[in-house]
Amino acid sequence: MSEIDEMWSQMLAEARENARASARHDVADYLDLKARNDLIRRTGIAWLFETVITMVAAANRSNVAVAIERTEPHSFNYRGANIVGSAVSFRYGVRCLTVEAGWTRTPADGFMRGGGLALARLRHFGISAKNVEIALTGTSGPPVWQVIREDAMQEEIRSEFLRSHVDLLTSD
Repeated sequence: MSEIDEMWSQMLAEARENARASARHDVADYLDLKARNDLIRRTGIAWLFETVITMVAAANRSNVAVAIERTEPHSFNYRGANIVGSAVSFRYGVRCLTVEAGWTRTPADGFMRGGGLALARLRHFGISAKNVEIALTGTSGPPVWQVIREDAMQEEIRSEFLRSHVDLLTSD
């Protein structure tokens, strides 16, 4: 967790306690929900990044030599919303796979369409047909990453899906 996220969590915890002390249970309940959702978001994004990094690290042990660079904080636009989070870039020769993920943090950032808790993009430099946008959803059951399609969310993301993107990066 970055320093900014840690400070933000502390401020939300103080606001939650102040709301309870002022008998503003509706505000306290909202802040509890936000804290739970933020934990789910951080956990989902950590899984996404750690899974890809682990796969690339295994490739590096096989003498592939992929450079890894993390950018935090990072923001990107998605359908008019400002998504705030992190990005990890993987460079192999002239190829580059960038994984960026986050969520809207403040009302000024807008809102995430489609009911996702967090959004991510996997972008391949020079191979835009392989780029994909995914959303962390959790309305029914445990949270899962799903590919965003024009008509609806589809295709649950598993490690095999991420492996195909790493393989595209490191293939000759």
